[in-house]
Amino acid sequence: MRRCSGSLTLVALLFSLGVPRASAQVDRITIAAGTDEDHDLQAISSEQDAQKKLAMYEDFVKKYSANPATAAYGNWQLAQAYQASGDLQKGLDYGDKALAGSPHNLDILVSQASLAQQAKNNAKLMEYSARGGEVCLAIAKQPKPEGMSDEDFIRKVNEDKSAVQNVCDFLETSGFNVITSETDPKSRMSDIEKFTTGFPDSKFQDQVSNYAMYTLGPGQLNDKERLVSFGEKVLASNPNSLAALLLLGGFYGDDARPGSAAKAISYSQKAIEVAKADAPDADKSRKLSAGAAHNTIGWAYLKQEKTTVAIPELKAAAALLKGQDDQQYARALYGLGFAYGKLNKLTEARDVLTEAVKIPGPLQPMSQDLLTKVNSARAKGK
Repeated sequence: MRRCSGSLTLVALLFSLGVPRASAQVDRITIAAGTDEDHDLQAISSEQDAQKKLAMYEDFVKKYSANPATAAYGNWQLAQAYQASGDLQKGLDYGDKALAGSPHNLDILVSQASLAQQAKNNAKLMEYSARGGEVCLAIAKQPKPEGMSDEDFIRKVNEDKSAVQNVCDFLETSGFNVITSETDPKSRMSDIEKFTTGFPDSKFQDQVSNYAMYTLGPGQLNDKERLVSFGEKVLASNPNSLAALLLLGGFYGDDARPGSAAKAISYSQKAIEVAKADAPDADKSRKLSAGAAHNTIGWAYLKQEKTTVAIPELKAAAALLKGQDDQQYARALYGLGFAYGKLNKLTEARDVLTEAVKIPGPLQPMSQDLLTKVNSARAKGK
């Protein structure tokens, strides 16, 4: 017996019906050698005329329609044949019929993903990628067979994962590429939600979270509640997602509802722990992330009227952001100027605000106005 491959050449094997559908384990279409199905497929494989071969596959699917696995194999071959002929839509249609009979078949999902790429059909490409991701995920979460030792089970899972690693990587990368190329915010966010369902521990998780923050933010969908829901969903699967921690810290830092400042501080403190900006290998991105988190904490303390403890946070933010992110740096300086002024430390306030007014942007006029007030107060004090 031989396994059914994705080529138009016949390969025959035994189809296992023992895997429950709910487990989303990998389907393997196999056909016993010497059966009527096997003989019919050999005849089709021997046919050289492309149009006759298509008709024979059509008849094959009708003849064995009562057998989902066999019909799925026939539809899969039709999908590939139409792809080869250039009729990509028919290829997608027949491939979807194949998936209806073998929904957890990674070979068919990869074949369909490649076809969707060729057809430039990103909606279908994301569908196949996400469905494949769920199958890949289920392999790692498969139940242990009764009577199998823990050691043998771990070995089996690792072997199963290794066998499909390249396939799963292809589907993951294909899905991520759909997100990066989508220009419509509503479609992009739909793609992101499908992708994170199929690949909750994706190697692209931080990039996807950044796309989600941008897509749900001002100028795009501007859906704050959905943004929070997405961030919490990411953290449920990866508590150390730096992008999600910054997303939620920033959201609650800007939110005026009671309790939001405390949440902003909590998420941002965790982000600082994850970023490890003081580590020898910390790159620019990690330092910027920590700087933004310190900024959020400092402003949250200001909202709580905890001016004294806000100052070291804003100073830490300024040190990390200087020369790296002008607008975040200006925000830290303005916060420091405000805090120093409130504590009547007018010289310190003047010094940081003098630096802030040099930075073009939305905070420049506010910094100038506050600097004018600080200088006026200093003059009166003298």
